[in-house]
Amino acid sequence: MPVTYEFKAKTKHLPDLEALLLKHQPLFKGLDFQTDTYFKVPFGRLKLREGNIEQALIHYFRGDTVGAKISRVLLYEHEPNDNLKEILTTSLGIKTVVAKKRKIYFIDNVKFHFDEVKDLGTFVEVEAIETDEVKDLEKLKDQCLFYARLFGIEEEDYVALSYSDLLQL
Repeated sequence: MPVTYEFKAKTKHLPDLEALLLKHQPLFKGLDFQTDTYFKVPFGRLKLREGNIEQALIHYFRGDTVGAKISRVLLYEHEPNDNLKEILTTSLGIKTVVAKKRKIYFIDNVKFHFDEVKDLGTFVEVEAIETDEVKDLEKLKDQCLFYARLFGIEEEDYVALSYSDLLQL
C-alpha cells in the first residue's frame, strides 16, 4: 500500500502561503471544485472524490495525531459514473459530505493543496508521496517538514482530524 507523509494546517493566510510556494516554481495542476463523500466503513476512511480535475475512490489509514504523519493510501482513479456512488451509498451508507475549492500544485513528488472548505474555513495540506524514485520514509518526512517550516506552521496550526471528522464535531 503506497505511503505518504503529510500534514494539514488551518490558516487565515492562504494567499500568503500560496505566494511563498510560488517562489519555488511549482507545477500548477489547477483549481478543483471537489465533493468528497465519506462512507461508513469498519476501519480507515473511504471517500469518493468528485471534482473537475480529480475523480477517485480513496481508502486510507491515518492516525488522528497532531502534526505531520504517515498515511497509507489506496487510490482508484475512474471516469465519473453515478452508479459507483449509488452502489457505495446503498451498500455502506454515507458518513458525511465535504465540499471544497482546492488549488493543486506539485514540486516533484510533493503535492500541495490550498483549500477553502465549506463550513470549516481555509487550510493548507502538504503530501510527500512515495514514488519509485522516492521510497525512503525519512526523505518523505524531511520533504514534508521542510514545507511546514517554509509556511511557518506552528504546533497549534496543525489539524489532527480529516475534514469529514471536523464536520461531525
